[in-house]
Amino acid sequence: MIIDVHTHIYPAVRGRTSAGSVQDYGYGKVSGGPGETPFQLIPPFRPQTAFEPDVLVAHLDFAGVDRAVLLQGPFYGDVNDYVIAAVRKYPERLTGAFFFDPWEDAARETFDAVPDLSVFAAVKIECVGLCDLHPGAALDDPDLAWLWQTLEERGRVLVFDLGAPGSPSYQTAAVRGIAEHHPSLKIIIAHLAQPKPEIEADPQRMALWDEQIELGQLPNIWFDNAALPGYYPDEAYPFPTAARYLQTAIERIGPEKVMWGTDMPGLLLQATYPQLVSMAHLHTRFLSPAQQELFFWRNAQSVYD
Repeated sequence: MIIDVHTHIYPAVRGRTSAGSVQDYGYGKVSGGPGETPFQLIPPFRPQTAFEPDVLVAHLDFAGVDRAVLLQGPFYGDVNDYVIAAVRKYPERLTGAFFFDPWEDAARETFDAVPDLSVFAAVKIECVGLCDLHPGAALDDPDLAWLWQTLEERGRVLVFDLGAPGSPSYQTAAVRGIAEHHPSLKIIIAHLAQPKPEIEADPQRMALWDEQIELGQLPNIWFDNAALPGYYPDEAYPFPTAARYLQTAIERIGPEKVMWGTDMPGLLLQATYPQLVSMAHLHTRFLSPAQQELFFWRNAQSVYD
């Protein structure tokens, strides 16, 4: 069994940033808004930048991955209905997370109006993009207390993308407070707290990363390791720095608190999907077979019930 806990699907890239609407230049190249520098988001599969659920499932089959969790963010646009359709088409292969902006106008009314939240196993809060759209946004805002309580009561997983150490979205203390006040709420922090190269030359940022990884000591917080190879463009397969940070995190908080994720399809810029599976096995050679099972699927199965 292998579960990829961090993947994306979208019929088109139509999200927004503080610079404006995301621009699609075709063949996987996009920009964060008018006048922004285009970059390659995914490989040049086709004229329109898209990644459909049928293509994702074909990749799962190709690499021998059993299941994937669909996570979205403001960069891709609102694709909640698209995720619902995908989960209903592939109920044995895909698990959906609801993308939500808790700082938008009438956020609670928007959340309460969701016709079928039961389709979603999780709610994704992509703080890094949302804090860009809402300067000063804070996870410890008392006006958000209803959300954490509701998710705990409904048994939904809460997924955070907190951005890079030192960014306004890197709100470690706030996440600790949420976890401690809602002990039954399962929380996943994406991207292994983003150990990007610049933190090694900055002791303060390194300390921030250490502090966030320590959240894994709490019984209801886990991490995924999605996108790590993408942080080290000067390295080639099998990305030794990504392996080093993964081992460091697991040694600190235990193999039962970290799970495998890729950030598909973006990480296809670094390697094929079968290579990403093989690389994950290489990066976890220091674990026993039973511990590798925790990393590859048992943790995900437990968190997502």
